Amino acid sequence: MKIYFHLNLEGFSNCYVIVNEKSREAVIIDPGQITTEIINHIEIGGYKLTGVLISHNHGSHVAGLSTLRKIYEPQVYAADWEVAGNDTNVLKDDGVIQVAGIDVEYFSLPGHTNDSMVYKVGNVLFTGDSLSACRIGSTNSKFSERTLVKNIKQKILSQTDDTVIMPGHGPPTTVGVEREFNPKLSPAQQ
Repeated sequence: MKIYFHLNLEGFSNCYVIVNEKSREAVIIDPGQITTEIINHIEIGGYKLTGVLISHNHGSHVAGLSTLRKIYEPQVYAADWEVAGNDTNVLKDDGVIQVAGIDVEYFSLPGHTNDSMVYKVGNVLFTGDSLSACRIGSTNSKFSERTLVKNIKQKILSQTDDTVIMPGHGPPTTVGVEREFNPKLSPAQQ
């Protein structure tokens, strides 16, 4: 398995392409913008795009989905039915799915949005906007912020310190770094 990073300059959001080198399949996480680089990555690599994972239904994370669906026929996974209508495989709660021959754990993580999902592939978490380097996602109320912090502590900080976090915006981080240095999650905040 390999993970490739692509930056969406319009929304400054991160898009990830995960390839299964054995099955020659690929999955895309948060296709905010589909560029020639992403298409070439799939086509020149000889991969079959079999899945798209959406962390939450915000434009900078889903705008490229319509382009992908014109070229490929991937399964779309999200917590919000409106992402792809009847073609959405709606995810609820926590569980495991297999996409591109890869086991993908998913965790419902409301707080930033009601439909926020985190995906875990191997030792890597794709957190969307719920958690990024030393900050938590924006919320619209103190209640939502408390809900988000509680969910992050239960579902993300329960992972091992060396678990890599690939956020929807900004650079990668790790669970250990967030546990120790994130001002909203550090022991001083407990």
